[in-house]
Amino acid sequence: MSAEADPTTVVSSTDGRSFRLRASADDGLRAGDFVTIADGHGDEHLGFVESLEEVTETTTWAAGSILPGPTTPRPFRSGSARRSERGVVADFFAAAGADLPVGFLADSPDVGVGLIPKRLNRHTFWCGQSGSGKTYALGVALEQILLRTRLPMVIFDPNSDFVRLGETLPQVEPSVAAEFGEREIRVLRQGDGPDSLRARMRTMSRSARGALLRLDPIIHRAEFNAMLQLHPDLHLNEPRELAEHLLASDEPGARALAERVENLGLFDWHIWALDRPAASDIVAERPAATVLDLGSCSNSEEQLTVALSVLNDLWARREERRPVLLVIDEAHNLCSPDLESLLGRAVRDQVVQIAAEGRKFGLWLLLSTQRPSKVHRGIVSQCDNLTLMRMNSPHDLADLGDLFGFVPRQMLAQSSRFRQGEALLAGGFVPAPTITKVGARLTVEGGIDVKVPMP
Repeated sequence: MSAEADPTTVVSSTDGRSFRLRASADDGLRAGDFVTIADGHGDEHLGFVESLEEVTETTTWAAGSILPGPTTPRPFRSGSARRSERGVVADFFAAAGADLPVGFLADSPDVGVGLIPKRLNRHTFWCGQSGSGKTYALGVALEQILLRTRLPMVIFDPNSDFVRLGETLPQVEPSVAAEFGEREIRVLRQGDGPDSLRARMRTMSRSARGALLRLDPIIHRAEFNAMLQLHPDLHLNEPRELAEHLLASDEPGARALAERVENLGLFDWHIWALDRPAASDIVAERPAATVLDLGSCSNSEEQLTVALSVLNDLWARREERRPVLLVIDEAHNLCSPDLESLLGRAVRDQVVQIAAEGRKFGLWLLLSTQRPSKVHRGIVSQCDNLTLMRMNSPHDLADLGDLFGFVPRQMLAQSSRFRQGEALLAGGFVPAPTITKVGARLTVEGGIDVKVPMP
């Protein structure tokens, strides 16, 4: 379709919101293209192609939506259409407030694409198979959120991919690097320093503590009750003092609880805060970003415990209504429907609760994963924003189509042919579903791939 209206191109709208367009098959229209529609009333509108159907060898029918603009479209029976000029599309993105730059249109490098910051107050699902550039692209978005908003982030980082989020690359402009330097970024990792990654069990909810200790309140009545009787101000210098305290009790349940804690090996974990700051304490201080380096933990149960303690504390403080973005990378580790342990299920169920009820309290999720089907459906179904990178699995694409009905199916299908770094952005945080080439990182990527040795 040329810049000038093709006389054989006919477009109509029965409701002033959607359109149907007949064009030559040689025009090469695709789902995701922008078209400028002249409605016959003297007005022009920006349209977005959602689907195409080839009816003959020479004719294609396209359907799509008329996007919001300066004039309100009315129904019309016969109009014309042409491919939109790049400047028109760029103006549309700017007018929508999409000023968190993350890249550019995949087929128009001079048209920037950004996210709408105020729409981060909806849950976001970010997915792409291994090698698609998913984690790199997520880093691009997080950098812009750091620079251009004052929305605190808590990043659950199981592979240590974001531990260098505050380190700008050498080619970054000094003024931008200085802005990063002004933002408080705390990276918590296992160790003994001031930013060590720790959890405090005594401040967790009773159900969370029960899950950690693998206690059922009915089956293990005596032990569960002994856990409840532990005074929250009990002073401990080191974990094994808890066993001494419990063993000194006359109650059989307390002594059994001491044996349970020892048998589970909890005294050997290095994550207990005792009287030092826990991760939840640091998050409550509201740094610009708190990176929980879960990859530094010795085992998966320590990772789950730290995650549960932070999520549990944020939920307990929900009535404060202090906005925070909870970024859960490799979300299948914390949100799988197949988690078997009580501890794993407790973490997942807390995320399910936040997904269902947390939005109104300012608890907003950004979940990233390679396999959408490995994340609990009750969590994904609550997401209103989608970033989809290369995805070859027909099963996962079908699931995404069912869960994200606002995304054109033909655009979803294109994801299997995406090149590395290309993404489909859809939902409230973009003005229209858009196939985007992600821009360059400003900070150092933490978990880069290991390269093949060469001679």
